Amino acid sequence: MTIQVDPIRRNLKFGLPKGKVTSWNPAGLHITQFYNTLSIFFPAGERFFIQSVRNYRDRITDPHLKEQISAFIGQEGFHTREHEAYNAALVEAGLPVEQMDKLVVNLLEAVKKLPPSLQLAATVALEHLTAVLGDTLLRDADLLEGADPHYAAIWQWHAIEETEHKAVCFDAYEVVMGKGLNAYVQRTVAFVLANVIFWSLYVPFLLQMVRKSGGLTDLKGWGRLVNFVAGKPGVLRRVLPEWLDFFRPGFHPWMHDNREYLAKAEALMAEVASFQPVKAVASPSGIRAN
Repeated sequence: MTIQVDPIRRNLKFGLPKGKVTSWNPAGLHITQFYNTLSIFFPAGERFFIQSVRNYRDRITDPHLKEQISAFIGQEGFHTREHEAYNAALVEAGLPVEQMDKLVVNLLEAVKKLPPSLQLAATVALEHLTAVLGDTLLRDADLLEGADPHYAAIWQWHAIEETEHKAVCFDAYEVVMGKGLNAYVQRTVAFVLANVIFWSLYVPFLLQMVRKSGGLTDLKGWGRLVNFVAGKPGVLRRVLPEWLDFFRPGFHPWMHDNREYLAKAEALMAEVASFQPVKAVASPSGIRAN
């Protein structure tokens, strides 16, 4: 059975309270900055993802996949806007986010000089990373328990939509590159390189974020963070098996069928609509199994 999930454009605005940007998660500063550091990568990253798919829009003839790509682009555009607002709050808190964002932008500008197929392979690789991270966030409600509702909502929204569109770029890649050995080698090499580059940036960014917010010498805080990523709940440890599945020759993102978490979207939209007088808009959608 082939699973088809149609992404939904949700034009949500979260009204993040800027004064809580370094304290919104009750688990402490270090875990709050774990999330905040991820946000730094999204605006430039999402724009790159959009362009890498647009490079091949004329090669996609299947009308359903074309609709999914359009919805994917819409979702990523809204993600860019909301994480730009999120990152602006980090800047106001005195964190060096602008310099970090510039580094990410310059790196991705260099990647854009590579062949378009490699750019799309890199997008497929990073979409898998965001999908498995989003899955663990949706799977474990305790990760955001007690968090400021605005910040909890933006992370839940992002995780839901990363889940919805996790196969769109992969399906486009297979249309363009096929399913042969060359396509497999290119996407797996891109996956390794993309992860090495991402984590090589993420770790020093996180250290800088924690240092600037006064937590560098807080050993208890670091201990909570280590437990968070590798112990219990162990958010990175738990996603490792699904992360490794990308190396399977027959891999497809929907071999991890977590559609049940998409049912959280309706309640989330109602919650976000209550934050401020901004209408939450979603386009028609559907989930089909062929």
